[in-house]
Amino acid sequence: MSAQTHPRIILAMLLLNSFAVPLMLSSANVALPTIANELSLTAIALSWVPMAFLMASTMFVLIFGRLADNIGRKRVFLVGTAAVIVTSLIASLSQSDVMLLTARFLQGASAAMLHATQMAIISSVFPANQRGKYIGLVTGSIYIGLSAGPLLGGLVIDSVGWRAAFLMHVPLAAMVLIMGVFFVHDEWRGEKSIPFDLRGAVGWIISILLFCLGVSRLPNTDSYLLLLASAVSITLFIRHARTTLHPLWDVKLFFGNRTFTLSAAASLMMYSATYANVVLLSLYLQSVKGLSASSAGMIMMIQPAVMALGSPIMGRLSDRLEPRWLASAGMAVTAGGLFVLANLHPDSSLMYVAIALLMTGGGFALFSSPNVNAIMGSVEAKHFGSASGAVATTRLIGQLNSMVLVTLVVGLVMGNTLISADSIPQLARAIDLSFAIAGLICLPGIAFSLARGRLHSKPA
Repeated sequence: MSAQTHPRIILAMLLLNSFAVPLMLSSANVALPTIANELSLTAIALSWVPMAFLMASTMFVLIFGRLADNIGRKRVFLVGTAAVIVTSLIASLSQSDVMLLTARFLQGASAAMLHATQMAIISSVFPANQRGKYIGLVTGSIYIGLSAGPLLGGLVIDSVGWRAAFLMHVPLAAMVLIMGVFFVHDEWRGEKSIPFDLRGAVGWIISILLFCLGVSRLPNTDSYLLLLASAVSITLFIRHARTTLHPLWDVKLFFGNRTFTLSAAASLMMYSATYANVVLLSLYLQSVKGLSASSAGMIMMIQPAVMALGSPIMGRLSDRLEPRWLASAGMAVTAGGLFVLANLHPDSSLMYVAIALLMTGGGFALFSSPNVNAIMGSVEAKHFGSASGAVATTRLIGQLNSMVLVTLVVGLVMGNTLISADSIPQLARAIDLSFAIAGLICLPGIAFSLARGRLHSKPA
């Protein structure tokens, strides 16, 4: 339906939200070494602090995307905003690793409501020939939040403590909630209400749960059984999705739309390669280099700051130039930056780190908005909800893969040991190996991006 509320009000609500949640996420990543010290977490347990969030978001983003198409995208968006506020308060009060991980899981489930609706609302409100511009603005706002989080979070952590990292965004989220309830009067749904795929939802949740548990148990024997069960469950989920009339995730888009499929695959590779950067750098700068949280945050903000500056420009550019060329070049630059980071040493200069982050941030800015524009521009309006859910799902699966990679490498290199002065050499080796594997992951992503085909028609 067309919006009666002024589009600028809707855009302001989305931009504020797209800044607030990443602000919390990036500041929480800066807090990881402090959390490990205060709660006496092992390296593997610490890796679960971000992974629990991602696991829950991945489990529920498809479910909330489908519910939003049926009951209203704004409604799900606002419920998610309120839930993020509540779960953030719970996380800030955590007294043990179990309580913190539980809160992070609930946070991730709440954020899934936002991931599933944000791009769908943008695509519902703004015309196709301006979609890249507004996707770029929202993406840029996300990266501004990611860039502000390390600096502001570091300062707050050094002065107040790690619990404040989970509260910084709460006033902003409250403003989003007020705007949505009192000033945005419209609602957006799919063209028609369709039955909810309960069987598919249960299968998807089980698949992700088995996968994460399996990886966390490596190299124990039971991990292989869990991973095998996950593979069987995912296969059954895809088969069900292809044969049922109203699947949770319309995977037929992947089998009948080349541009959509390869764009989503490129997104999966990019996020698999890059998401864990902030976690690895937080550990490197604070645990290996011995910097304070605020000093580490100043270095870590370089990458998302470059993303924030470049994403709106690239979004506009992708309305005129072929997204595949922009996105492919961006992934190649990012791969170069990751290989630079794979050669970090305890005595590496901060300038060396900064140059690598300029490369990864610039490459990601070149990739992100054009790739999302290609995905949303390759489907009809009636599929905006499914496509938005696919964008969020591939991104979250990629982010989850990235954290799974870190968890696996840290577990194999360090085992179940506490992060301490004695384990610093092992931690440094795990960080370098993770960056090297991440750079290699980009290579098939470049091939997918180049092979996706033309989105824009040739000019007359």
